[in-house]
Amino acid sequence: MSTMHTVPQSAAQDAADAARAAASDAGVEIRLLSTVAEFAEVAALFQSIWASDGSQSPVNVETLRAISKAGSYVGGAYEGDDLVGACFGFFAAPGRRALHSHIAGVSERMRGRSVGFALKVHQRSWAIDQELEEISWTFDPLISRNAYFNLVKLAATPVAYHSNFYGQMTDALNGGDDTDRMLVTWYVHDPRVADACRGAASAVETPEGSDLLTVDADLGPVRHETAARLVRVSLPRDIEMLRKTDPERATRWRLAVRDTLGTLLDQGADVVSFDRTGTYTIDRGEKP
Repeated sequence: MSTMHTVPQSAAQDAADAARAAASDAGVEIRLLSTVAEFAEVAALFQSIWASDGSQSPVNVETLRAISKAGSYVGGAYEGDDLVGACFGFFAAPGRRALHSHIAGVSERMRGRSVGFALKVHQRSWAIDQELEEISWTFDPLISRNAYFNLVKLAATPVAYHSNFYGQMTDALNGGDDTDRMLVTWYVHDPRVADACRGAASAVETPEGSDLLTVDADLGPVRHETAARLVRVSLPRDIEMLRKTDPERATRWRLAVRDTLGTLLDQGADVVSFDRTGTYTIDRGEKP
């Protein structure tokens, strides 16, 4: 392997220290998984999260075994002997020096305890040890808490919007709707990312913008016309509940976010912030 990609020992040590601190704060032990028994635990955990109706887990033991054997990442978070969170991903094309992180999940009883954060910080430390430069993954851009976690707490960078990325999924979280996804990239050596992994995410001032999409009184989406360079796209508070209680309204939200946020990203716009109110601020860029 070329020495041009050698990682400074201090960077690897800092990343490992951040991973240990994050796991300690979450009250878990995080380790790489390598046995069939461990992979069976991951498959069962993911089934409990995504397939509450008893349908198939989104990953099986054989796939996890193959990913691990290929040298890619399969990590688990344990509270005592109980697997309470897991994350796995696979290498991108060799020239990319990148990992695609496919699925991460945390058991319901452990949510809100930063287990997911600890898993991602561990994954970053592992990636740095592997001399990788970046980790990419997708998330549902309509789920406000996920957007905040990925864009603010982890300081990942939005790079693309993909319409119906996985096709329609009928699991407990997607509710049979199209699976629009935002693709983000985590530049593992970026100082903002390093700060975020130490629990000190850099404050990003939310610039003033004009509303492009807002929530109306009956929780539906409302489009606005504006020529402003900086625009705001707001999300419903709980799209997952809407998918269960009002699928038609949830679909209107997906289409509205696709037509605003998705179209803007396709045109080369940049997401400059996401705030706790559930709003993206987007820079359209200079007009041609």
